Amino acid sequence: MKLFPKIYPILDSSVISAAGREEFLLRLGKSLTGAGVTLLEYRNKTGSEAEVLGDGAVLRQALPAGRVKLILDDRADLVDRLGFDGVHVDAGDVSPAEARRMLGPERIVGTFGGSDALLPGILNEPADYFSIGPVFPTTTKETSKTPIGIEGVRRLRQQAGPEAVLVAAAGITLETAPMVLEAGADTVAVAASLFSKADPAAEFRRWMAVLG
Repeated sequence: MKLFPKIYPILDSSVISAAGREEFLLRLGKSLTGAGVTLLEYRNKTGSEAEVLGDGAVLRQALPAGRVKLILDDRADLVDRLGFDGVHVDAGDVSPAEARRMLGPERIVGTFGGSDALLPGILNEPADYFSIGPVFPTTTKETSKTPIGIEGVRRLRQQAGPEAVLVAAAGITLETAPMVLEAGADTVAVAASLFSKADPAAEFRRWMAVLG
């Protein structure tokens, strides 16, 4: 069983500076590594394949293999080329089973598990973790789903049983994260609450101090 930290940063391409992009990512990645980040997802819904490959190469350099597990959103076909550690796939991407076939047993495969309820049969998919939510309203990912709140997290944990790794996502802040974890999430995915700050690495340290 793969182990997951309590904080799962998601770096959305919308926060990456267009000017000096490589330098920005290198500086950010190194600071996050120094702050103790061990798992990070890079998400780019709008960029070209060349942009994804360019950003990914810099992130891999700044967040070294063996210290930080890097997850690529959507693009299972680029994981090997970038030397990333896994992929997150949702509806419209390849299936978790296809991603597992492409990447093998050692890499991480994550997928969407449900919102109001777990998706039928989702726990039978060969995924290492299941994202749930949105827990709260979010500005960093388009979704038409109604936020499930803390009680929704608790309900999905009851449905999933104790073994499934649940990653709660969307709108989670440092103030609400302890309640989300207490309700049954293993991990909280955090995007804007980290990367909207002037110093995301310092903010990550704050989260670590609270969540442990």
